[in-house]
Amino acid sequence: MSDEFKQIVRLAGVDLPGDKAVAYSLRLIKGIGINIAYAICRKMGIDPHAKLGSLSEAQLKELDAILREPHKLGFPPWFLNRPKDPRTGQNLHLIASDLVFTVKSDIEFLKNIRCWRGIRHMFGLKVRGQRTRTTGRTGVTVGVKRRKR
Repeated sequence: MSDEFKQIVRLAGVDLPGDKAVAYSLRLIKGIGINIAYAICRKMGIDPHAKLGSLSEAQLKELDAILREPHKLGFPPWFLNRPKDPRTGQNLHLIASDLVFTVKSDIEFLKNIRCWRGIRHMFGLKVRGQRTRTTGRTGVTVGVKRRKR
């Protein structure tokens, strides 16, 4: 452990609070949940309940390198957020801006090929088979008007 405590730690392009536990700080990065945060800590040999700001510079550099490519730690494909990527065929785990960009490009691809999900995305409707009669209303359409008798 380092003598100097850091209040803010920058990992994977995100500023994280140094006064929180390592696992709970890591989950503030988009694409890193609590389970993969604990798994990364265990693989690196870091105590997940230690404060992030108390880690040494060498540990932080190693953690940053692992966060940029967590799929290289040997996790099973079902544990990653992008198993068998359609473009590359590899098992990937994307985080932060890479994840946001990839999801947006996937949605644009669906819109371009005009598949059912793409059309639903284009019109701003529910995509995964939910009901739309009463929920998901946007704009002026609220409630039901009765006809005059």
